[in-house]
Amino acid sequence: MTRKYIDCREYPSEMNCSVALAADSEGELLEAAVQHATTVHKHADTPELRTQLKSLFHDGTPPVETPPRA
Repeated sequence: MTRKYIDCREYPSEMNCSVALAADSEGELLEAAVQHATTVHKHADTPELRTQLKSLFHDGTPPVETPPRA
């Protein structure tokens, strides 16, 4: 199975979040990303949020350098 990651540095936010999360399974990554989004960014845990987060997953591991923002 391919490692997956999501990187908050790719998306603008008021707090300039520098968190990147990675996991060996999509389910584990989704739960960590939802927890981060709801706790830190105050999003509601909805099916739409989960779908959006899954669409932002990448294969591999996060880069060391800050990626360009969307």
